[in-house]
Amino acid sequence: MLSTMSVPSGSTRPVPKKFQPEPFPYHQELELEITSLTNLGIGVGRVAGIGYAEGWVVMVPFALPEERVVARVWRNHKTYSNADLVRVLRASPHRGVPRCDLFGQCGGCQYQHLTYEAQLEWKTAHVADVFARIAEAKVDVAPAQGSPEQYFYRSKLTPHFQRPRGGEVQAIGFVRHDSRRIVDVEQCPIATRAINEALPAARQRVHERAGTYKKGGTLLLRDVVTNRSESEREGNAGDVITDPKAIACAQLGPLRFSFRAGEFFQNNPFALPAMVDYAVREARGLDYPEPANRPNPVHLVDAYCGVGVFALSASRYFERVVGVEISEAAIEFARSNASHNNIQNCDFRAATAHEIFAHLPFGGEQASVILDPPRKGCDPEFLAQLVEFAPARIVYVSCDPATQARDVKELLRGGYRLVRVQPFDLFPQTRHIESVATLVKNR
Repeated sequence: MLSTMSVPSGSTRPVPKKFQPEPFPYHQELELEITSLTNLGIGVGRVAGIGYAEGWVVMVPFALPEERVVARVWRNHKTYSNADLVRVLRASPHRGVPRCDLFGQCGGCQYQHLTYEAQLEWKTAHVADVFARIAEAKVDVAPAQGSPEQYFYRSKLTPHFQRPRGGEVQAIGFVRHDSRRIVDVEQCPIATRAINEALPAARQRVHERAGTYKKGGTLLLRDVVTNRSESEREGNAGDVITDPKAIACAQLGPLRFSFRAGEFFQNNPFALPAMVDYAVREARGLDYPEPANRPNPVHLVDAYCGVGVFALSASRYFERVVGVEISEAAIEFARSNASHNNIQNCDFRAATAHEIFAHLPFGGEQASVILDPPRKGCDPEFLAQLVEFAPARIVYVSCDPATQARDVKELLRGGYRLVRVQPFDLFPQTRHIESVATLVKNR
């Protein structure tokens, strides 16, 4: 019996010139049991009797575990096939109703059709998988901590548009989940209400100036008020900055941070405080009592410190804090933020990767290090320096658990043990997850 729920319709595709017809012809429909999700949020089914003993893998976006579906094959690889979801024959008990009409087209979200509790469970499972498989580490990954706001949380939105045609800009939005085309997005339910209030005017300005663009571009909408719940704010387009060079401000607990609107700052202000508080607590070592001859760290290094979020948030718990960052501009903001928040025990330094721990005023034995590198993770040179510095404790914050697990494996080889991994869901409705790993030096 056909399910009556809404699912993304299978796309109509011309037969590609390089289509590989084995094991399935183009657009063959298969009836599949979906057993799991990839870390990209794609459903995984298998066809028995083909390929491997456990069956040929078929990847089906928007299909969920525990579902029986009809899927239409559009590409065969050497070890698996891609297919579009045609219809759901038996629905998962965790299937929900997407809030956005563009879900299934826009590539920004992968999980709106999955209940939030199930999203957290799958994200936890993905983090556990990469640590077991890549880091080869035995650690119980804690359940992912959810976001207080599951919609209207994102404080930065960057819609794109392609080169005008015939003097007109076509779609303004985000890349489709299955191609490089842009989906026109008039409203985005994961962006804050203030951003949604400002979005129509921003889009209109692009259309009015279409004749001035020789190529495509990207808009910026940065919500500058980040210390109140969305229900308290009721949306205010006046809170939104559209100039990437303008100064934005964010409130994090008692601290206020300034930064360039177009530069990096975590985009979920509602979930960020819990993650920062957790990382600071882990750096302090409160949950891991040390022997009497090994006191808790009294110094902190904030590597990849940006504008000083972790350093300044932790400053009251450490005698001395040093923030290190390759970007001179970010360091200037960090120093300014320390001054404006009347914090005097933080020293911020711009340093290249090969000298990031040089000339520190303390050794690693009584120090903790907080790392928050970009998605690609840490360079081998940096990890080697970190191991040589030998801090008592390392707290590694990452937006990509796979590169984090890769780096943790090197730290384990360097004399550390992994004591805890805690995911934080800063990106509800999407496949992304932040992960905080705590490592302690073997003595």
